[in-house]
Amino acid sequence: MKSGFLEKLVSRLDRVEPGEIQNIVTRLLQEKGFLENVFEALQEGLIILDPVGKIMFLNRAACQFFGLDPADSLGETISSKIRGLDKLSLSGSTQSVSRDIEVFYPEHRRLNFYLAPIDDPKNFELPLGHVMLIRDTTSTHAETEENIESERLNALTLLAAGVAHEIGNPLNSLDIHLQLIERKIRKLPPSYRQILTENMQTARQEIQRLDTILKQFLHAVRPTTPRREPQNLNDILRQTLNLLEPEISSRNIEVNLDLSETLPKALIDPDQFQQVFYNLLRNAYQAISGDDGLIDIKTRSTETDFIVSISDNGTGIPPEQMGSLFEPYRTTKSAGTGLGLLIVRRIIREHGGEIEIHSNPNDGTSILIHLPHTAPSPRLLPAPMVDA
Repeated sequence: MKSGFLEKLVSRLDRVEPGEIQNIVTRLLQEKGFLENVFEALQEGLIILDPVGKIMFLNRAACQFFGLDPADSLGETISSKIRGLDKLSLSGSTQSVSRDIEVFYPEHRRLNFYLAPIDDPKNFELPLGHVMLIRDTTSTHAETEENIESERLNALTLLAAGVAHEIGNPLNSLDIHLQLIERKIRKLPPSYRQILTENMQTARQEIQRLDTILKQFLHAVRPTTPRREPQNLNDILRQTLNLLEPEISSRNIEVNLDLSETLPKALIDPDQFQQVFYNLLRNAYQAISGDDGLIDIKTRSTETDFIVSISDNGTGIPPEQMGSLFEPYRTTKSAGTGLGLLIVRRIIREHGGEIEIHSNPNDGTSILIHLPHTAPSPRLLPAPMVDA
């Protein structure tokens, strides 16, 4: 209906025939239903508020974002239904507001809402209410975080080239000169030889440690292409456990294996995945202190993924450290480099997979590896029928 039509109708209501009023009301209901259908079709959330912040209308998307029931929400203040909006003053407000909000129920989402007043043409100082438009920006935030991580790794890659040159060459030179000094030490009297030999061994151990850190750093940041071949993940896990068995046994840690006997072969780089399992298993048994240590290892396969689970009953990870697990040089170990998990995630992602870590202090840690099956080959659709 045209603007101003209803005002004219009200002023002449006593002269309008009942049948005509019925037609007008029917048209109004049809237009109302049409607008509601349009609002329900929007992917953005829409909430209409009265001047004091009570909900007059909300669409399906808004209900999904905040876990609301329309029947219980209409007529209620928005601050009582959505946590975090209690400080939002609406009474008499004529200003637009744009703000980000993070919600954890019914799903963890990052949202952005735009709140604008609905102007009253007869009184511009007091709005008729407010309209709130809500957009889901979760994927945008995830993309931003991925871009930041990518930029960080690119910076580390450039730094790695400088580190390899500035540290690698001097380390090699030191190692060569220490070998020459060792030959001289062998010609000294035994009393001098023993002391200098001990000092020499310490120096060579420190050089070896620096060389190991350098190699791990380069491996963590340098892009690599996996040399894929069909391999059984269970076999690689068993081989890795054999390598670590002496240290696991010395700590009196029990290992429970629940490996799927029907696990198909995965197209992976076996050396890289042995490194993945080696790092994760070492982290697991190093997190266990005291008796009754236990590591559970499980493998299974779904229609789309291989799933490998490694759980321990160790000390767990504090919540404040969970967000920085994959940052380089972040470690809680006195002799750690802080590159192990960064290497692990890089290898898994190069294979198209993803890693999950769940942990609570004093309640152990559980790590899940999701690795996709070999991507199916493209399937040609049948050619369209051509009329003769």
